Amino acid sequence: MFLILCSVSFFAQAQNYETKKVYVYSFVRLIQWPEESRVGDFEIAVLGETPFFDQLIEMASKKKLGDRTIKVIKLATIAELNKSHILVLPAAQSASLAEVLKKISTGSTLVVTEQDGLALKGSHINFVLKDGKLAFELNQNALTKNKLKAANELTRLAILL
Repeated sequence: MFLILCSVSFFAQAQNYETKKVYVYSFVRLIQWPEESRVGDFEIAVLGETPFFDQLIEMASKKKLGDRTIKVIKLATIAELNKSHILVLPAAQSASLAEVLKKISTGSTLVVTEQDGLALKGSHINFVLKDGKLAFELNQNALTKNKLKAANELTRLAILL
């Protein structure tokens, strides 16, 4: 029985990462960055260790943003964060949100988190479970502060804060 429960839990977690990967690609396409951020590779940074990193690498190997390559990098520390377009802050790194927001305060990095309550604390997009299904919260005030804008298609899918 224990093995069955573990395998069901693992399968549900893998499905969530697959769905998150699709959402992140939607964010790549449906968030508008300032003009100066629209050249060169499109960079997604992940802080710390998470199985989600491998899903993002897979997505980047198959997708592009127009003619731009999508590059996924892993950061060991916040100090390594430079000019990434998206920063994924895994649940295990949630305590670092305030430091991340301070680091990106004058930039245009979209911060994507995955722990309840973080959108209200300044994250731009936060993954949540709603009625047992993966959804995401969108903090429009935080987006505006970092010179980012969500397309109407994205706001229709989001839980708006």
